[in-house]
This record gives sequence, C-alpha cells and structure tokens, in this order.
Amino acid sequence: MRAEDFDEVRRLPLFRSMRPASFQAVMQGTYAQRFPPRLDLFRQGQGADFLHVVLEGSVELFADWQGASTTMAVVRPVGTFILAACIRDLPYLMSARTLEQTRILLVPAPGIRAVFREDAEFAVSIVEELAEAFRSMARHAKNLKLRNSRERIAGYLLEQSELAGRADRFVLQVEKRLVASYLGMTAENFSRALRSLAMDGVELKGQTVTITDRAALVRACPNDMLIDGPNPDATGGGLTLPRPALPRERRRKGRPGQG
Repeated sequence: MRAEDFDEVRRLPLFRSMRPASFQAVMQGTYAQRFPPRLDLFRQGQGADFLHVVLEGSVELFADWQGASTTMAVVRPVGTFILAACIRDLPYLMSARTLEQTRILLVPAPGIRAVFREDAEFAVSIVEELAEAFRSMARHAKNLKLRNSRERIAGYLLEQSELAGRADRFVLQVEKRLVASYLGMTAENFSRALRSLAMDGVELKGQTVTITDRAALVRACPNDMLIDGPNPDATGGGLTLPRPALPRERRRKGRPGQG
C-alpha cells in the first residue's frame, strides 16, 4: 500500500490520536484493493471481518427486506464503514456496493478489537465515532418519521446549500434515485414532490440545484437544530450522503453563495 495512503488514514479522527505503535498494530495485515463499479463488497448478515476505508471512489450502504431496498448512506474518501459491527464482532446490518471504480483499504477487525482494549485514546476515538453515528441515525429517523416528503426534500436541499457555503447553486454528488431512497421515498414520489417545490424557490436541472427563493424554501421546511443541526461536535462518524460540489464556473470564481 502507498505510504501516502497510510498518512491519509492516520489523519482520520478515528486514528489520529492513537499511539504510533497501536496504529502499526492495527495496520498489520491491512491491504488496499481496487474494485469495479456495482460490485457487492458484502451482504447484510455476513460476519464483520474488516473495517473498510474508502480511499478512492464511492460506496453505497443499503439494506433489504422482502424485496424492498433502501439507501442508508454513501461513503466517499476518506471515510470508514462499518465500525460498530467490527467492534462487537457481529454480522453487518447493512450491505455495501461500489458505485464506481473504488479503492478500499481493508483493516482486519480482530486487530481493531485488540488495540481497542489497550489504547485509551483509540478507545475514546471509537466511542466518539460510534456516538456520532448514533446521533446521525437518530436525526435521520426523526426526519423520516416527523416530516412529509416535501419537507424532507426541502430540508435536504437547504442542508446541502449550507454545506456548500450557503450557495444558491450547487451540484448533487449522487444520483437522484439514491437521494430519494435515502429520504425514504420512491423515485417517482421524489420527482413529484420536487416539482411541487418549484413554487417554493427550487429548480433542478440534471444534478444541478438552484435556489431561487431561499425564504420560501425555508418556510417549506424550517430548520430544527435537533434534526438538521448543525452539530458543532461532529467527529465525522455519522452516516449520510456526500457533500455537494459547486458548479465549475462558481469554483473558478471562488466565491460560493454569492449571486
């Protein structure tokens, strides 16, 4: 594995505070592998043999039940999954598949469990990451249970705008079908609800979102800190969708959120 990959992994909140000797111990038997698009990495119910670290590409975490499927999150570089199953040595509750050509670091779970009991700083980092994942899931469950489809979409687009520096124009980094699934609706219902938001100041062309009336969009879904955040103590362990990107012309200007 490339030395720069180790350096990048070392900077993750999960690993940055642990002792150097502990990091070396965890990395024993670790290897990087490149996977083609649309490949299942593991299925829910399988044993948690590895902690996965996405170095390049993207991975969808999803769940199935009686023919139905839903997107739980999309992991982009440099991100880890699924820590809880590795620590508890229990089966994965979610499946994982690549969305594009993806390079993943596979960290043996037994080494993580062993060092967890020996390195206090690493243990604290694990607890913090698991706590953030729990809070992220709790926020998402509240969003799904307490808001209708229009409110969920409006809230999601406002959150993406904030993550892009309060930009009024940004590009979604995943397909709309994945956004729909993550927000708990079919692609058809997503499209229908999105069209109804046109009167509330939203335009969508391809993957590019334009907010034409921010005040109207906020009225459609007022921010609630206990659902939407922001969470100033987030460690990066939450499961969600990737941050948006600015359109190329906006990036060249270097002034997000203006105009």
